[in-house]
Amino acid sequence: MPATRFSRRSFLEIAGAGAVGAVLGGCSDGDGQSSGGTKTIRWWHIANTDPMLSEWAAMATRFEASHPGVKFKITPLENEAFKTKLTTNIQAGDPPDIFHTWGGGVLFQQAEAGMVKDLTSDVGGWKDTLIPTALDAYGTGGKTYASPVDTGMVGFWYNKELFAKAGVNSPPATWADYLEAVRRLKAAGTTPIALAGKEKWPGHYYWAYLAMRVGGLAALQQAAVDKNFSTPDFVAAGTRLAELVALQPFQTGFLAAGYSTADGQAATVGNGKAAMELMGQWAPVVQRDNSAGKKGLGDKLGFFAFPAVDGGKGKGTDVFGGGGGFAVGKDAPPEAIEFLKYIAQPENARIEAKTAGVLPVVAAAADAVTDPNLKLVGKALSESTGFQLYLDQAYAPAVGQQVNDSVAELLAGKTSPEKVAQAITTAAKQG
Repeated sequence: MPATRFSRRSFLEIAGAGAVGAVLGGCSDGDGQSSGGTKTIRWWHIANTDPMLSEWAAMATRFEASHPGVKFKITPLENEAFKTKLTTNIQAGDPPDIFHTWGGGVLFQQAEAGMVKDLTSDVGGWKDTLIPTALDAYGTGGKTYASPVDTGMVGFWYNKELFAKAGVNSPPATWADYLEAVRRLKAAGTTPIALAGKEKWPGHYYWAYLAMRVGGLAALQQAAVDKNFSTPDFVAAGTRLAELVALQPFQTGFLAAGYSTADGQAATVGNGKAAMELMGQWAPVVQRDNSAGKKGLGDKLGFFAFPAVDGGKGKGTDVFGGGGGFAVGKDAPPEAIEFLKYIAQPENARIEAKTAGVLPVVAAAADAVTDPNLKLVGKALSESTGFQLYLDQAYAPAVGQQVNDSVAELLAGKTSPEKVAQAITTAAKQG
């Protein structure tokens, strides 16, 4: 998928809808060369609304000024439109010169197909300026295939006022406590949870986190190796989620709701019509931008980590999330890689952190994080004991899609925890 105007499903996911056309340059869509000898860099990203829509364009303009003969053709796209368009171009063997990636299995599959450049030696030039875990999602087998730009985690963003009115005086620390909080919110006449059921990826967060809490990170990692998600721990994760579904905690019409639409998940929370959402660190900005007064919840917004599961093997301090980065297409000119180094400079990383509300991967840019909500996420990340990338990115695309599809059916009450586990296992075994 992927605050962030990147996020995974902005990073992700992100505010605004609809694809926007090219912003800069009128050069060809070819292999990085126009008829006049100008090198055209085709750059696709998911910051399709301001402020980062304009900030990325400004960075490209500054780079052009210091690199005569280089011109950018920028295509900003909404998250789902980006994935569809990128898949089409990848299948045609024509990847953009620079494009957004969340890393993991999708990126590695693109690498195996020869669609992206191996950036191992290039990123080595600025690797030491990054935080320790920055490259984890973008490398495999000792090779790196993208340069990160931001990082973060998923957690619960909640309305403190609505929690207090329902008698929920502190964030729930266990799954049992969480279910009780949902019951109290419903009893108080409040919709407990907003969910973008139509887009599916937000729903998979629940099953993924529960799998982490029940089975531990090792279970998720081993399942990828064994291609087996039918173990008792995964079924138990689905059973815990079914407990939540049975409480009917989501807003009316959630199965048809989008994420960043006017009446979608983010807006429902931002307008005070639901008490919480499970979302990444970009949530406050998307809530704000999609709320009626463009103000969001302000000081009423709080954050808490996904609760522990009693008897589970996973640690409550293990986190789930990811970040955004940029990969370089196979036919990109050398200047495309130079641009990645350029945006990794502290001064540019600070612009992104201040403007888009993201946690920078450039260590020196940490001082640019001033937003109190983002600081909460940063604190949780700094205290984390383990990290799991979004499952629909960590695993092969077919497996990730099956996770999203099967969990969506469970959330809709149309399947069982056992069938979810089996369907994902089948997808994994089929490759």
